[in-house]
Amino acid sequence: MASKSLKKFIYLSILAAILTISLKGMAFALTGSVGLLSDALESCVNLVAALVALIVLSIAEKPADDEHAFGHSKAEYFSSAIEGGLIVIAACSIVWSAYPRLLNPQPLENMGFGLMISLAASLINLGVALVLLREGKKSHSITLTADGKHLMTDVWTSVGVVLAIGLVKVTGLLILDPIIAMLVALNIVWTGYRLMQQSARGLIDTAIPNMERQQIELIFDQFRNNGIEFHSLLTRQAGQRKFISVHILVPGDWTVQRGHDLLEIIEGKIRDNFQFPVTVFTHLEPVEDPVSHSDIGLDRI
Repeated sequence: MASKSLKKFIYLSILAAILTISLKGMAFALTGSVGLLSDALESCVNLVAALVALIVLSIAEKPADDEHAFGHSKAEYFSSAIEGGLIVIAACSIVWSAYPRLLNPQPLENMGFGLMISLAASLINLGVALVLLREGKKSHSITLTADGKHLMTDVWTSVGVVLAIGLVKVTGLLILDPIIAMLVALNIVWTGYRLMQQSARGLIDTAIPNMERQQIELIFDQFRNNGIEFHSLLTRQAGQRKFISVHILVPGDWTVQRGHDLLEIIEGKIRDNFQFPVTVFTHLEPVEDPVSHSDIGLDRI
């Protein structure tokens, strides 16, 4: 299954988190910057989030069983929700660390060397984040996308921290260190909110994007001139897998075999049209029956 091959990207994220925690912890020890401390704390959250993502992908790759007939792919949304929550926790830890320094600014030491170490950690996170976001988009994995966005927030955190330390070095205003740390925390909260919102949309069976629905309609158009009609198109997404349901109306004098063969052709075209896993449900109806033309209402789903 596709999700098995995605684990290697999570292992990459775990390795990056371990490396950046070490580098940022070293930078904090050298400089005493609360910004670098908050940056290191967020990298700790990154490590926990990556471990959660690994567990979730292990669940999502399990095949369907008697209790989960549609598979376990929806488990990916829990990873996105957890990562969003962890991002918010990271932001709170940054504010918690920065607030005392806001009241009582402290001098920083070894700023040049500390900045170099922080930039090295940021480059590691940036590279891994771009890989995760690219693969997440390619494989339609919300888990990889969430982890990639999480790492990107870490990159922006580091940029803010480096900017703060640089300004402190130039201006001598020690209070800039905790102020910029708090501003970065606000940006992190926004990213966490969007991740949790995305997870909630998936858990309530949001339809697939309009562009993909239009591609399905184009497939239907290939058959409409032959007295065949379509209605009650319903779609939803669960992790990487898409679910598509549609009613297909054919002449009532067709044999069951002829109708079945047509459905197999249409289902195959829909599956072949997309690069992600698709489960297609079709329902055959006689076109002459008025009842067949009634769309499925929300109260009948």
